[in-house]
Amino acid sequence: MLNPETRTARWATYAVSVLGGAALWELAGRRANPAVAAPFSATLQRLWEMIETGELRASLGGSLALFTAGFGIALFTALPFGLLLSRMRVLRVALSDYILLVNAMPMVALIPFILSIFGLEFGAKVLVVFLFCFFPILYNTIEGADSVRPELIEVARSYRSGEWAIWRDVMLPGTFPYAMTGVRQAIGRGLVGVVAAEFFLSASGIGQLLMTSGRNFDTAGLLATVLVITLLGVALMALGRALEDRFTAWRGLTR
Repeated sequence: MLNPETRTARWATYAVSVLGGAALWELAGRRANPAVAAPFSATLQRLWEMIETGELRASLGGSLALFTAGFGIALFTALPFGLLLSRMRVLRVALSDYILLVNAMPMVALIPFILSIFGLEFGAKVLVVFLFCFFPILYNTIEGADSVRPELIEVARSYRSGEWAIWRDVMLPGTFPYAMTGVRQAIGRGLVGVVAAEFFLSASGIGQLLMTSGRNFDTAGLLATVLVITLLGVALMALGRALEDRFTAWRGLTR
């Protein structure tokens, strides 16, 4: 655990870094063509206008619902599927090439195919976000499950633990830190999936806000929307890190 002096120094470094970045943004925005970039102050002013009018709240609400649905489905399918592939080698060998093939495809390139099958409904956009989120969680879960020492499984079996008990008491605790790394990666990719789905399927949410700002040459509004997406991603990944630290505190005791 960090002592107060170290924590203060770290936050001071963060503050200086953020203020320096904002100052560079402001300086570059004032010197650039208004159609290309906007100063940091103008971006914040436009962001406040979007909040006051309710424009941001309405767009962000729809995008968060889409992200939550796609990410949630990916999380609750990739975790058990990754553990299953790790425990059942025959199934893993049979499906690994297909999983690798789908993962290697550019997900954006699959959107027209999804559109032709599922149309413009909410479920189609959820599927896009799901595909963006699924594979980082899956691969990290498999890596974590493979890292569990065989001796631990043998000890569990020596105490007559069944397969479910091995999953619950050995596989899940050993896999969780790796899976959380995949979750943090999936958060960033999921936000990209949200924007892509709202761009290429029915325009809505944050994607529609980006499109509208771009068409109207509202550079400050465009940058404000990008800033909101960035801050949302940072906040969600910080939440994932906090959950990982909370539920893997035992790792520090075993080192």
